[in-house]
Amino acid sequence: MKLYTSNRAPNPRRVRWVMAEKGVADVEMVEIDIMAGEHKKPAFRDRVGVPHLPALELDDGTILSESIAICRYLEALHPEPNLFGRDPLEQAEVEMWTRRCEFYLATPIMLNVRHTHPALAALEATQTPQIAEYNRLSAERFMKTLDDHLATRTFLALDRFTIADIVGVVGLDFARLVKYSPPAEFAHLARWLETCRARPAAKAGV
Repeated sequence: MKLYTSNRAPNPRRVRWVMAEKGVADVEMVEIDIMAGEHKKPAFRDRVGVPHLPALELDDGTILSESIAICRYLEALHPEPNLFGRDPLEQAEVEMWTRRCEFYLATPIMLNVRHTHPALAALEATQTPQIAEYNRLSAERFMKTLDDHLATRTFLALDRFTIADIVGVVGLDFARLVKYSPPAEFAHLARWLETCRARPAAKAGV
């Protein structure tokens, strides 16, 4: 298999982190230069179908895109450690927090960074400070929700580390491109971040 990835982008990091958690090492890494627009060129787009990363090419030529879909596929191939839930209730809890982290944290942070960082101007038709600020405030409102939630638990969805934690941490880590840190008042969020970042697989995912 081949993983089309970029060390500059957050979503491919989710997949690399899952691979590291599961000890998956038999996947060839193919770096795509998104700053040069390589993901938008026919050689990539015609193959994958969309100008997005990551994409996983299977041995039979099948291409999977969208980070969570790829991670679900890897979970099916390598069930342990379990990252998506073991029974219907666990799976629903993990799905709920994964979607919340994607919609209310990772996406607003991504938009803030893309409309703030000078080097990312190439990825936007026009960088708009108002969009950046609106999305920062939106993300911080959800950070308050996470901080309250984490006051009584170690991880987001279950009593163990899951894909929901990966999506949340990767989203927050992307903000470090613009030297952003969550408000210091969110002590439970900070403790959770430190716990997740200390995992060996977190470093492998970078």
